[in-house]
Amino acid sequence: MATLNVNGKDHVVSGSDDMPILWALRDELQMTGTKYGCGMALCGACTVLLDGSPIRSCVTPVSVAAGKKITTIEAVASTKAGQAVQTAWRALDVVQCGYCQSGQMMSATALLSQNPHPSDADIDAAMSGNVCRCATYVRIRAAIHEAGKAL
Repeated sequence: MATLNVNGKDHVVSGSDDMPILWALRDELQMTGTKYGCGMALCGACTVLLDGSPIRSCVTPVSVAAGKKITTIEAVASTKAGQAVQTAWRALDVVQCGYCQSGQMMSATALLSQNPHPSDADIDAAMSGNVCRCATYVRIRAAIHEAGKAL
């Protein structure tokens, strides 16, 4: 058993300490906004923030999150950067199929929280671990720039 602070609230999860955070979120806490993609930390669909930094929840065990704060897509709008990202994503119609977008938005939020006016190179570096099979990368970059203007 472990206690996870998710979106500002403590939750007790019954899985083992080596259970990936993704399964605690999806299966035990019914927070299905975080997606399973590859299971090997390669695609970024499972990205959540751990103390504000993006992590791949499919390979990060719950034991790593002890005493830390997990933020999921369900609460991304609780920060100014998250609100700006959501607004820009809608305004620029970024989403195509949408499967990867929660992970994309979490990585973008982490970037803009640290660097509200990133260059294209900064965006490419921060987003390099997030794969979009629909290839919305140009709209993602534009939305990150748009969100940065709002900050």
